[in-house]
Amino acid sequence: MVFNKELDFEKALIKVLCTKGWEQEIIQNPTEEDLIKNWANILFENNRNINRLGDYPLTRTEMNQIIDQIINLRTPLQLNSFINGKTVAIKRDNPDDKLHYGKEVSLKIYDRDEIAAGQSRYQIVEQPILKTKSKLVNDRRGDLMLLINGMPVIHIELKKSGIPISEAEKQICKYAYEGVYTGIYSLVQIFVAMNPEESVYYANPGPDGKFNENYYFHWADFNNEPINNWKDVASTLLSIPMAHQLIGFYTVADSSDGVLKVMRSYQYYAASAISDKVSKTKWDEGNQRGGFIWHTTGSGKTMTSFKSAELIANSKDADKVIFLTDRLELGTQSLKEYKGFADCEDYVQATENTRVLISKLTSEDPKDTLIVTSIQKMSNIKHEEDGLNERDIQKISSKRLVFIVDEAHRSTFGEMLFTIKNAFPNALFFGFTGTPIQKENQKKNNTTAMVFGNELHRYSIADGIRDKNVLGFDPYMVKTYKDGDIRKAVALEQAKAKTEEEVFTDPKKEKKYYQYMDSSYIPMAGHEESGKYKKGIEDYVSNSQYTTEEHQRAVVSDVIEHWNTYSHNSKFHAIFATSSIPEAIKYYQLFKEMKPSLRVTCLFDPNIDNKGGFEYKEEGLKEILDDYNKLYGSGYDMAKHAEFKKDVAFRLAHKENYKGIERTPEKQLDLLIVVDQMLTGFDSKWVNTLYLDKVIEYESIIQAFSRTNRLFGNDKPFGVIRYYRKTNTMARNIKDAVKLYSGDKPLELFVDKLPKNLEGINTTYKEIKELFTSEGIKDFEKVPDDNAVSAKFVSLFNNFNEYLDAAKVQGFKWDKEIYIYDNPETEEHKVYHVYVSKHEYDALLQRYKELSGGDPDTKHTDDDIPYDLKSYIVEIDSEKIDSDYMNSRFRKYLKELNKGSSPEVVEKALSELHQSFASLSQEDQKYANIFLHDVQSGEIDVQEDKTLRDYINEYKYNAKNDQTHKFAEVFGLDEDKLRSMMELNLNELNINEFGRLDDLKKSVDKQKARAYFESVEGAKVLPYKVNIRMDSLLRKFILSGGFELGKSQITVVD
Repeated sequence: MVFNKELDFEKALIKVLCTKGWEQEIIQNPTEEDLIKNWANILFENNRNINRLGDYPLTRTEMNQIIDQIINLRTPLQLNSFINGKTVAIKRDNPDDKLHYGKEVSLKIYDRDEIAAGQSRYQIVEQPILKTKSKLVNDRRGDLMLLINGMPVIHIELKKSGIPISEAEKQICKYAYEGVYTGIYSLVQIFVAMNPEESVYYANPGPDGKFNENYYFHWADFNNEPINNWKDVASTLLSIPMAHQLIGFYTVADSSDGVLKVMRSYQYYAASAISDKVSKTKWDEGNQRGGFIWHTTGSGKTMTSFKSAELIANSKDADKVIFLTDRLELGTQSLKEYKGFADCEDYVQATENTRVLISKLTSEDPKDTLIVTSIQKMSNIKHEEDGLNERDIQKISSKRLVFIVDEAHRSTFGEMLFTIKNAFPNALFFGFTGTPIQKENQKKNNTTAMVFGNELHRYSIADGIRDKNVLGFDPYMVKTYKDGDIRKAVALEQAKAKTEEEVFTDPKKEKKYYQYMDSSYIPMAGHEESGKYKKGIEDYVSNSQYTTEEHQRAVVSDVIEHWNTYSHNSKFHAIFATSSIPEAIKYYQLFKEMKPSLRVTCLFDPNIDNKGGFEYKEEGLKEILDDYNKLYGSGYDMAKHAEFKKDVAFRLAHKENYKGIERTPEKQLDLLIVVDQMLTGFDSKWVNTLYLDKVIEYESIIQAFSRTNRLFGNDKPFGVIRYYRKTNTMARNIKDAVKLYSGDKPLELFVDKLPKNLEGINTTYKEIKELFTSEGIKDFEKVPDDNAVSAKFVSLFNNFNEYLDAAKVQGFKWDKEIYIYDNPETEEHKVYHVYVSKHEYDALLQRYKELSGGDPDTKHTDDDIPYDLKSYIVEIDSEKIDSDYMNSRFRKYLKELNKGSSPEVVEKALSELHQSFASLSQEDQKYANIFLHDVQSGEIDVQEDKTLRDYINEYKYNAKNDQTHKFAEVFGLDEDKLRSMMELNLNELNINEFGRLDDLKKSVDKQKARAYFESVEGAKVLPYKVNIRMDSLLRKFILSGGFELGKSQITVVD
């Protein structure tokens, strides 16, 4: 439906809202006083019992007490707690109320649980009169306000068809600047900007906040398809009960950031899904799998998980809600965010030690319902000195426990979750992750769905980028070796030849050599073919090829070369990920040597053991800590490495003691070198670049890349990724990861794979036992003497542990020999036995350790010899920047023009050049054409070191300079003041801030101004009208960036 008049749209929207739970009687054109009276009437009707107001209405002075409280609270953040506090206290001064006169009474104002029932009232206000703070500015009329129980909580600004919603957004911003949201209007929590084709909603930033378009949201359906049609928005977001829930449940007063936040649609669906699942749970069935939420990294998972926990706690569908996170995130981010989201700090309970954790779990106090702790602490709850005793276990077992596991892709596929599930067999577990483990990248034969249950809601990285809730990525492969050189080196090695000359002396060598040189036969990156992996050239290259100083110096040179560009001269920070600790230390030292001015540090596992190379690691750690202490005046040592890591995290995120650190750049950290740490779970909008000198895949790629994709502003349009190692393989891995996590897969159904893993345990154990028996070894008492047999044992034991780890997550226990499995699809009932004991497993584990030097992850490889390749940086950028293309067309045209080509050839080149202008603004096209005319007429000598863009900017600057000078000259005003205002990039709201426009107007020569206006209008202009015209013209000139003076620029206001 097309609306040519805004009023028609307004009436149509009201009509629909009246069918969606809002009252039929519309309050039209009310003043603030009218709305206060309306609120007083509703408060009276809702509080007429004997203990509150009885039959005696509120007086105006009693209402003033409430308004004063609102004025004192002032911000939407504080007022959210006021609205959701259920009651407000006043001191009665109505002399008719003999019972309560002079006493304090508590009035019920709003109950978020009382939706569309009881005493809840839902009213529509049409065109309320909004008083501005300045007497010089006329009062305003809003379009619509929605009242719940008399409180204006939602303000809607409308625009007719064809007018963008940005105009409605600006209107709201202008009202806020003019100070209309005071008094009762301070209660507005949500703004909605709407035209018939599009709508956005956002939280009121309040008098101290700023409107930020990054937090203007489109409502969407469960599948994240945006809902834009006005009728659909009215029927969903603005309908009752949704609007009531939005104010009561889905706004978050974030005290840590000092702002009110409103949840996005996908957060609402996720929190609701978890809450619904808990409400339907049959606690006596022992089903631990609640489900998982797949919400991409950076989409606000912590807020969603908090709201999920809060909804469960408020509903009393569970006795305890425990949020589990990693130890580092608990110390740096999660706990602080949870406490910030809560109505009061006591609502979220931290657990500084095991005894406190147990006391919170056993407590009957309602404020101990929501507990935040680390997965590490929870997994040790039985084993620590002050751990669980039988009385505690019995007490906790009677409670309904819900566990919400953060970063579920990372911390759940090992002993810790297995231990927690064992300790709390009747608890319900939910997982949150941006990168769920799927079939393609399953760990220990498990996927996230197998561990937690079905997917409850999905918001993929593709959804996030589409909705501009997270940034996209700009990846570059950067080659330190030419593909051709790598291929040739591999081909020579496979042909067992040192040179090409040697190849041609032997037909067999020649055949093998050309087989590997043929890119159609063997590509650079390997690939799947008929279910089997076919090696690519890079699979033949050892990792030691990338530990040479030549490669590493080339990488550091590339980082340095692009540093200022990507970091915006060190405004933003970067993370550099390497493959090993020795490499991290070496890179740290190279950065110190090659760019001493760069503020760089390094994080990795600080544990020192007695394995080879420990001296290098220990000395490297000391060097890193010593440099950090000298740079920032700190005092960290090896014993305080955990505190050092926390300090690095806060410094990189500009949090805690480092808030506002951007104003003191010398305290900032430019570059953080890591191996594995900080590549998942760490959030900082100040990180915009990731340098990768390691090969990673699937969830590790999305997690690592996502360190760069937090919203910031125009200076950070995307996250930059530069990768250097086995670049073709990484390009393939990136493609696979994006495909897997873009959300184009169907919902996963829960499939229990425990039987397969039990069969795997039994089969591999049988093979291992046969190996030892064939070697005459009883009870696994020693390692086989035959190396080939030992190698086979290591291989089998690796497989055994994969099955074992998967089975543990799915419910395997050493003290349980028989498992019964019912397959719901086939209705098959099967019994499984486990034939290996814990004692036998421990014996095998000891033999394995003896073979592997105590480290089961050690990989034994042949001696690696680096190929003799020369360093060569090649940056591959798949997209041409428009200005580069335009400049190439310009150079082509110049070449044809200067060498005297035929008119047809010159005209063709000129036509191509004109086509490239499409990327320019209309104004820039004008100056480009002026410049071209000067080139054609020979009035300008084109310089080689200048691009077409340079000339456009030059012509534009000169023109603007001339315009400003001419404007100042015509009106006799202060040119310096005019120029300074032109440079400030002002808008309508701040153009007269500090009285600068008034000051500039005082410098105008009134006689010259009058002469100018009379000449262009051809009529006499009265003196007072000269002032009006001058004000209008000055505003236009400054806000537009300047223009040529002429009659079309005059707006006549009489």
